[in-house]
Amino acid sequence: MNDTSVRRVWILPGFTAILVTVLLLWLAGAVADLLLLLFLGVLLAVYLSAVTDLLVARTRLPRGAAFAVALTCSVAAVVGIGFLLVPPVIEQTRGLVAVLPDLVTKWEAGLERLLLRVPGMADRVAAGEHRILGVALQEAEQLLGALVPRLFGTLHLAIDLVAVLVMAIYFALRPDLYRDLAISVTPPRHREVAEEVIAAVSETLRAWTIAQLLAMVTLAALTAFGLWLLDVPYWLAFGIFTGLVAVVPFFGTFVSTLLPALFVLPGDGGGTQALLVVLLGTIIHVAENQLVVPLLMHKKVDLPPVLTIMSVLISGKLLGPFGLVVAVPLLAVVMVLVRRVLIGRIYQDEEYALPVVKKVLTRRERRSLESDGVDTGTWRTTPGGGTRRMTPSADDTPPVVPAAPPTTRDDRPDRA
Repeated sequence: MNDTSVRRVWILPGFTAILVTVLLLWLAGAVADLLLLLFLGVLLAVYLSAVTDLLVARTRLPRGAAFAVALTCSVAAVVGIGFLLVPPVIEQTRGLVAVLPDLVTKWEAGLERLLLRVPGMADRVAAGEHRILGVALQEAEQLLGALVPRLFGTLHLAIDLVAVLVMAIYFALRPDLYRDLAISVTPPRHREVAEEVIAAVSETLRAWTIAQLLAMVTLAALTAFGLWLLDVPYWLAFGIFTGLVAVVPFFGTFVSTLLPALFVLPGDGGGTQALLVVLLGTIIHVAENQLVVPLLMHKKVDLPPVLTIMSVLISGKLLGPFGLVVAVPLLAVVMVLVRRVLIGRIYQDEEYALPVVKKVLTRRERRSLESDGVDTGTWRTTPGGGTRRMTPSADDTPPVVPAAPPTTRDDRPDRA
């Protein structure tokens, strides 16, 4: 075979792979909204499947009957909470919207007074121009103009919600069917890897869903109760808002803490009350992370904070408001693929192929492990001065093992 033939053999498959990749990316971008609905259906199915499995384990009902009970109880809970909370939340939200223009004007006046004291800003800022209010209204009009036609059309939104619910029901009823379908289209030599990846993705999404629901309910209840104690107006609306935006990490925490503080700031003693509101929000979020999570949860999804922030920004930019909801679970799925496939299988580096889901340790367990020389952040042991990264199961506390010398590439077993 001459050089020209060899060049053709290598160039043609490479060009084909690039072309197929570009076409797939274009197709994914064209149907991004539909893929988003599919992923929302998967998340809802993960929740229904988790509740169904719990009922099967506790009551030994057939899976079909347990699923019917789980679906009925979930719908009844949503409807009941809606009847109890929606009327007062709507009433408080109407009052909040009614006083919002006056509050924005007061915020603007206070900011203008502050800027006038800054050297060099007096000639640029004129009191009473209401630039902040004008810019805010303009941005709000543009945002609503972009959102309403796309997301909040009544018919379109209803169809999307029904589609998500129906897909979730089918996914939760027959998860084995779709798992086997995904494995069957995988090349035979890679089916073992596909099974491991699907199991890891399922475990990761289940852990995230359970943790997120617990966090949302806890934050909503504690925030509403705390704001009620501080005599903050619209405390129930702010509490529900805090629970809803908890799905967006970092940014949701910041907004849900700052917003009620801004609403009490213009009143008498507003500075002190606003400081108390910020302090309340900080204490609630710290308590939720340090106390509620270890007490109520056995597993959690461990993701790097910087990647989480970037995932929220990118998903919001590409997919809009609904993208903020799925940013973290999408990142979790990507991390599973990277660690299981890229690092664990292609690079064959088990040292860094850590699981995304980790066991939640209580303070007593953490102190016990750390006293034995275990790094609870990466499950590394340090007896004798050596270190070794561990890859424990999410169901078990990682064992303490003596450090071993690093293995070479030739010492590692061959992987399929």
